[in-house]
Amino acid sequence: LLKDEALKKVGQNIKYEWIVLRRYGIELRGIQCDTMIASYLLNPTKHNHNLGEIAREYLDRSVTDYKEVVGVGGKEVTFDQIDFGRAKDYSCEDADVTLQLAHLLLPKLTEGGFKDLFDQVEMPLLIVLAKVEMNGVKIDIDLLNEYSKEVEGQLQQKEERIHALAGEEFNINSSQQLGKILFDKLKLPVVKRTKTGYSTDVDVLTKLSLQHELPLEILAYRNLNKLKSTYIDVLPKLIHPKTGRIHTSYNQTVTATGRLSSSDPNLQNIPIRTDEGNRIRQAFIPEKGWGIVSADYSQIELRILAHLSRDETLIEAFRRDEDIHARTASEIFGVPMEKVTPAMRREAKVINFGIIYGMSAYGLSQQLATEPKLAQAYIDEYFKKYTGVQAYIENSLQEARQKGYVTTLLHRRRYLPDIHSPNTAIRQASERMAINTPLQGTAADIIKLAMIRIQNRIEELSLSTKMIMQVHDELVFETPQEELQKSLPMIQNEMETVMELSVPLKVSIHSGKNWAEVH
Repeated sequence: LLKDEALKKVGQNIKYEWIVLRRYGIELRGIQCDTMIASYLLNPTKHNHNLGEIAREYLDRSVTDYKEVVGVGGKEVTFDQIDFGRAKDYSCEDADVTLQLAHLLLPKLTEGGFKDLFDQVEMPLLIVLAKVEMNGVKIDIDLLNEYSKEVEGQLQQKEERIHALAGEEFNINSSQQLGKILFDKLKLPVVKRTKTGYSTDVDVLTKLSLQHELPLEILAYRNLNKLKSTYIDVLPKLIHPKTGRIHTSYNQTVTATGRLSSSDPNLQNIPIRTDEGNRIRQAFIPEKGWGIVSADYSQIELRILAHLSRDETLIEAFRRDEDIHARTASEIFGVPMEKVTPAMRREAKVINFGIIYGMSAYGLSQQLATEPKLAQAYIDEYFKKYTGVQAYIENSLQEARQKGYVTTLLHRRRYLPDIHSPNTAIRQASERMAINTPLQGTAADIIKLAMIRIQNRIEELSLSTKMIMQVHDELVFETPQEELQKSLPMIQNEMETVMELSVPLKVSIHSGKNWAEVH
């Protein structure tokens, strides 16, 4: 029954069931609908798509919560220990409500124009993600334990340095004690307050670090401490006793743009360009005789911007395979490409990404550490050179104001209820989303399609290569050495030809002994 492709199945978060059944040797086939994903496609900005929430919204009924069945508050039992009648009632209600929701939501997907996205992207992806989760990643425990001791020493040194700068010992992790040192003792200017006193958040400390060394040291201490407690010490504890690997969970229904997120561990937050992040990535290793392969889309959002805006200068730059940040620097600063300095290129990179995130002149000035007037001049110059981009941004905003939502190339939709808000800050945040969501959301659609195609090819070619991670615009694989020559061109080709845009999609692909080495 479960393996029969002809018998259609519906479920709520059915990826979970797929994995459970697969662990017992049963491959669940004929999956027609996941109500959680259907609800998500209909409204991706909705905070929660659990069964209770969507039953309340679409059926106007409440369902028994799992916690009510197994008990809470110290009296919790496992599902196999509860009374058989209660287990039956809970399970049957679950299945019944899910089926009712499927009957209701599937026609809504068709009406809204989401059926193709649902059938051709999200539903096939669900099984690909289940396989990626089951593949898991091997971790070098010894390396992490060694690094943990090293970081412990670094934190101790930083603590001593902080206490010396403060002129006394205090609890660094206490916001109140830190506030007293910074504002009462050192008399630094108060940037903002909270209900309980002074704010010492990242923005505040970043501003204050221009005036005093202590806030800078606090930021460095916090970052290191967070990496230690989130990754260095936690990763070894997440290793599955049977597989000896880490199995992250990929969430299809969390981000409003359509991007995947991951949890336990969250792979998206390991810093990219820092030594600490690099050291953590070194601990992600392959099995003996295998290699790690990383395939990363190069500047995918800027390429999508070129396609959507039809900007001739941008399209031409990508077709010629020019360095896009150097090209922008050349356009904005009015110098030939060969005269662009590394500093100019860095600034142009900030401007390029600032534009796609809908950054204001003030926001850009903060990033470039310059005057808002100068930042505005850069933006004006950018739009003079890239007129298509300016028109695209204006059209996106106009469409968002008219329709109340924006869409990606594959018709994924994001609603923007605050686009007309009288509150300037809230309205501007919505405007930034209107500009960026079609770009970020289309990038998400492209990488999802690539994952489906690559997994299909791996199975068609009977390869042992495994897809083990998806992080932002990057796919990571574990490949036997003897398959590298076959796998690498296949992966690159599938990723670069997955969707035809007016500019080429470009993928950089590398293999190595660990995840850090392939970056």
